[in-house]
Amino acid sequence: MTELLRERQGRVEVLTINRPEARNAINGAVSRAVATALDEIEADDDCWVVVLTGSGDKAFSAGMDLKAFAAGEAGDIMGAKGGFGGIAQRQFPKPIIAAVNGSCLAGGFEIMLSCDLVVAVESATFGIPEVKRGLVAGAGGLVRLPKRVAPAIAMEMALTGEPISAHRAYELGLINRVVPAGSLMEAALELAGTIAANAPLAVRTSKQVIKDAGEVPDAKGWEISNAAIAPVFASADAMEGAVAFAEKRAPNWTGK
Repeated sequence: MTELLRERQGRVEVLTINRPEARNAINGAVSRAVATALDEIEADDDCWVVVLTGSGDKAFSAGMDLKAFAAGEAGDIMGAKGGFGGIAQRQFPKPIIAAVNGSCLAGGFEIMLSCDLVVAVESATFGIPEVKRGLVAGAGGLVRLPKRVAPAIAMEMALTGEPISAHRAYELGLINRVVPAGSLMEAALELAGTIAANAPLAVRTSKQVIKDAGEVPDAKGWEISNAAIAPVFASADAMEGAVAFAEKRAPNWTGK
């Protein structure tokens, strides 16, 4: 079985973790495959947005495959380029949308946190239950979660290990959309398409400034923003956007 499925739809690449029999748990093969795919997508000027999902309707990902871990795959699982799952510690320039098709727990939750936007089915659940097993969320959950929700909520989720529903996650601002199960990929691809219709250089710069400036005082944030936007305003796409607006036509972006 192919551990990671890939499909290109226009400017959007869909990556599907394909281990439904193991609730899409992450083994060494998945980590390596995701790392390789993201390397290739990052270098591909024709791909502007990524959608990441899991096979089946039970789980986005149950996290680390403990059987694979026990079999000696820890090095591949955690040590692939980008860290756990090939993504947890990666600085990826293009937008990634998580399409959460079921339970999203432990390492699966941390992979979701590595993505920029999240669309989830109504039945999805989210959480970091590691403390219930005498462990801690070591693939970014304790780092990223307090930046996505209020610190008190992050603390509660980390210390109780209890999951929350998709609707609660939406109320907290943790995810962007909650949709019926049959509409998941349609909704995720619609969101991806909306992003991909915009100028890619401007999109990537916007993502980077939000990430970088959101973690520093405003004065430093202005420095980061001003330095990042200057090349965008001088780009061919910026001129194309203005001309296309004046000519009342759709712009033809080049990413330059």
